[in-house]
Amino acid sequence: MDVDLRDLELLDTVADTGSLTAAAERLYVSQPALSQRLTRMEERLGVQLFDRQGRRLVPNAAGRRMLLAARQVIAELASATRDVRELRDGRDRRVRFAVQCSTTFQWLPPVIHGFRDRCPDAEVRIETLPGDTLITALLEDRLDVALITKADPEMDRVDLVRLFEDEMVAVVPAAHPWAALPHLTARDFDDSRLVLYDLYDQSRVPATPLPLPHGARPGRITTMPVITDLVIEMVAGGQGATVLPGWVAAPYVASHGLALVRIGAEPMTRTWYCATRPGPRPALVQALVDELTTRLGGRLPVSP
Repeated sequence: MDVDLRDLELLDTVADTGSLTAAAERLYVSQPALSQRLTRMEERLGVQLFDRQGRRLVPNAAGRRMLLAARQVIAELASATRDVRELRDGRDRRVRFAVQCSTTFQWLPPVIHGFRDRCPDAEVRIETLPGDTLITALLEDRLDVALITKADPEMDRVDLVRLFEDEMVAVVPAAHPWAALPHLTARDFDDSRLVLYDLYDQSRVPATPLPLPHGARPGRITTMPVITDLVIEMVAGGQGATVLPGWVAAPYVASHGLALVRIGAEPMTRTWYCATRPGPRPALVQALVDELTTRLGGRLPVSP
């Protein structure tokens, strides 16, 4: 292997601090030693990972890709260490929970509150995992409950409870030509500029299918971190259209001068499920499933 855990910590710290000197201080090593370690890692990989912009070191394309992996590995090791210590001390009263792709969580506090009423001495731990890994995380016992919507070849390996359906809509400035259309077709997306969450980055393997009608051929896709406010600001600023669940986009319509446009003559809908490992559910897991079913079953998390 060309990198080890210390290399990943180096990448994360240099990217966070922007300099080798500050990173060395945080990692309690000398600056020359840290510089040499970075040089050796880049030599092993055969590519430079940082560019200098003024006085700062900024990850380039290769560095950003390695940084994504580094932060996922570091976070997972920290989570595993915490879990093992709780198991050792007999304090394992948590349910690990993750949501596949939404960043609008107004519905979550009532769910957590209801769960705590059912199980006062337990907690829900919100895990941050890539949306396309949740079923794998369930099967590997790194997660207990997941809200999922995207098709996955392993969906038949987990237990699913259907919760609700939502509609995917195009989000554009109110003056955009699409805003006057009753609905969009695949042809409307041809040569369009789109701003999408980076979970739709088509360079990823495997790539998540784009939330577009079959046959659509957009001209340019800009991917952004999974931060709804950021995507909305890009759309409001005329940098392209986006596609979001209607209930996620609706709160921004009036404040940002946006329009929501149906995709297809029939609504483009998704079904959300509560997913757990197959077999009898532990009491705490069942309590969270029951609360999610009570709060979300058959209804949208936030009314448009």
